[in-house]
Amino acid sequence: MNMLPTYDDVVDAAGRIAGAANFTPVLTSRTVNEEFGAQVYFKCENMQRMGAFKFRGAYNALSRFSPEQRRAGVVAFSSGNHAQAVALSARLLGMPATIVMPQDAPAAKVAATQGYGGKVIFYDRYTEDREQIGRELAEKHGLTLVPPYDHADVIAGQGTAAKELFEETGPLDAFFVCLGGGGLLSGSALATRALAPNCDLYGVEPEAGNDGQQSFRSGAIVHIDTPKTIADGAQTQHLGKLTFPIIQRDVDDILTVSDDELVQCMRFFAERMKIVVEPTGCLGFAAARKMKESLRGKRVGILVSGGNIDLARFAGLIA
Repeated sequence: MNMLPTYDDVVDAAGRIAGAANFTPVLTSRTVNEEFGAQVYFKCENMQRMGAFKFRGAYNALSRFSPEQRRAGVVAFSSGNHAQAVALSARLLGMPATIVMPQDAPAAKVAATQGYGGKVIFYDRYTEDREQIGRELAEKHGLTLVPPYDHADVIAGQGTAAKELFEETGPLDAFFVCLGGGGLLSGSALATRALAPNCDLYGVEPEAGNDGQQSFRSGAIVHIDTPKTIADGAQTQHLGKLTFPIIQRDVDDILTVSDDELVQCMRFFAERMKIVVEPTGCLGFAAARKMKESLRGKRVGILVSGGNIDLARFAGLIA
């Protein structure tokens, strides 16, 4: 069994990324507070560097490379946000980056990854195995593989967003976090149990891709086919060997929401809070909205994971 990261690792990661990562704002909305009858805090990782929380984990992982690893470079696989995060972190730390991305990845995410200096290699997400491609490139060229979620340094880095939230708001009664492969949720769980042990922690997935919910209920990692959902950041097929045991131990439940509910939240964020949030970033808000009757009088945290979406697609979805 690989050693699971701890809250001490999250604290160390916070020190490593300080000065490189943005300290993102916590926003509130009177409209939401009235709708919920609760005090709701949004941790806005859509305002993180490269537009998503993924920068935290990538920078933390890459900053721990040895001089030999830095010279050879990093390889990663991602549908977009981790790709951009690794490419930007590699540029800041002065190392080459190779990124394996699906052919149908959002054009804006591909352009941004290349703009940060990443060398992009495409694959077919429905017929090819990105993990195998990544491993083969690592072996062939002596690169260090940094997966998008199942990596102790990545998990610890992602947990810094929740750490910042609790340090700003104090303990919360409920906390909603997006769930794809579980890097953000497991990192958030480490911070939550350390800083707000009595807080109810929920992971939220798209209905079409509820592998985490199935895994959580059955007690073993469930693999699914690539789900068809607008939440491209949560189109993962399974949780990780490190993320699952943390989620199993520290999370209270896994919830799901529909694509329609995500679009309603995207529209609300844009109209009422003046922020652009990608579909995946709306998972937590959408689930909290469905549960709002049980949240009355409580202090609620929602982690907004990112805002990387092609503007034409954004306009089309909320139109």
